[in-house]
Amino acid sequence: MIELRPFAKLGGADHGWLKAKHHFSFASHYDPNNMGHGALRVWNDDEIAPNTGFPAHPHANMEIITYVREGAITHQDSLGNEGRTEAGDVQVMSAGSGIRHSEYNLEPTRTRIFQIWIEPVARGGQPTWGSKPFPKADRSGKLVTIASGIAEDTDALPIRADARVLATTLKAGESAEYEPQKARHLYLVPAAGAVEINGVRVNARDGAAIRDESKLTITALEDSELVLVDAA
Repeated sequence: MIELRPFAKLGGADHGWLKAKHHFSFASHYDPNNMGHGALRVWNDDEIAPNTGFPAHPHANMEIITYVREGAITHQDSLGNEGRTEAGDVQVMSAGSGIRHSEYNLEPTRTRIFQIWIEPVARGGQPTWGSKPFPKADRSGKLVTIASGIAEDTDALPIRADARVLATTLKAGESAEYEPQKARHLYLVPAAGAVEINGVRVNARDGAAIRDESKLTITALEDSELVLVDAA
């Protein structure tokens, strides 16, 4: 089953400095029938104006993955971590028992991100943060795991969730395949381009909520970049 969530129908907010679209209920956008997809709780499509951002605020008991689509995001937190994550790269934060952080676009142009929240397998624990480059050339034509709580995914940034986050870039006409285990919750969003998933067209920034598909065949209808979450 593949349920299309068109970008034009997503809830959202325009704060001037921040233009946000929410694939699931978030902040003032509340839909009791759309509270997440398995352990995946939040997928926000954020556009942040230059020299603005999210001032310091707290989180706890959530795995937060930031995929930078354009520009860069600069992170600071209450543990003393600091870092700048550029387009194509990824940062993860395990909020654990509690952490405060800020996320700013200090660039002269807009920054666009996917922010993905996944529920952890256990509450509490020491908060952590990390980032890692994932060059697009290294994931051309194949899905690469960029963040994961699954033991075999040793090259991915670690999260404390029964989930993995994958990404790929596909040239028009190229295909990638993925075979999930049974009873998993998959959610796919093209950051750019357009793809077909088992014959269902998904345009840029649309969401596709996927269940009970034994294999995904993802074919690029044009040059595309996409992110896929596989969660319990």
